[in-house]
Amino acid sequence: MRVIENICLLLGRLLMGTYFILPGLQKITNYQTMTDYMLAHSVPATAFLLPVTIVIQILLGLAIIIGFKGKLAAFILAGLTLVISIYMHDFWSMAESLERTHETQNFFKNMGIMAGLLMVSSIGTGWLSLDNRKANNL
Repeated sequence: MRVIENICLLLGRLLMGTYFILPGLQKITNYQTMTDYMLAHSVPATAFLLPVTIVIQILLGLAIIIGFKGKLAAFILAGLTLVISIYMHDFWSMAESLERTHETQNFFKNMGIMAGLLMVSSIGTGWLSLDNRKANNL
């Protein structure tokens, strides 16, 4: 891989990891609000899934940034993004409105994030990562 490709992967990982870490932290500081929001969207087992989501977003967001088990972390986050999008951005169940337009944009934005995660799960995290460091030390 060329230098520019590895730099792009690093910058992408920094942005993508932050994209998950910040909402994970916000879920902690706004726990009851998020619980109510999930319940309003008929998310099953909210009391279990909210803390699990927080842990996944923060830990795997960090894993993406540092490139530790990056392929696996990206794949799991892609699945989480799909599930969150289906439950929380269900624009197809809404009447035509500004809210539906907003949720449509959120859904397809998340599909773009999911696409990036699937690319990382396929090509890896590049040479500026712990995954690469471990591979070179064997």
